[in-house]
Amino acid sequence: MSSDDQVTKPRPIRVPEVLWEAYGEVCKQLGTNRTADLLDHMRRQINRHGGEAQLDKLAAAEQELAERRARMHPGRPRKQHAGEPETAAE
Repeated sequence: MSSDDQVTKPRPIRVPEVLWEAYGEVCKQLGTNRTADLLDHMRRQINRHGGEAQLDKLAAAEQELAERRARMHPGRPRKQHAGEPETAAE
C-alpha cells in the first residue's frame, strides 16, 4: 500500500441537520465526539459480523491509526477503545 493510500479521509454522509446536532449533543454527554463514536461503532460491527478478511482490514486500520497518532502526538499512550481488552503495563 502506498503512503497515499494510508490516509484518513473525510467521508461525507447525508444526515438530517437535527439528527447530526442531537448526535453531537449525546456524544458530548458521553465524553466523546462523533468521529470517535462512529469509529467505535464501526469496530464493533466488524468484530461482531466481519469475516477473516474484514478483521484483517480492521487490524491494518488500527495499525495505521496508531502510526498516525504516534506521528501527531509522540509519547501519548494509545486510547483504549470499547470492546478491546486492557493491555498490561510494562
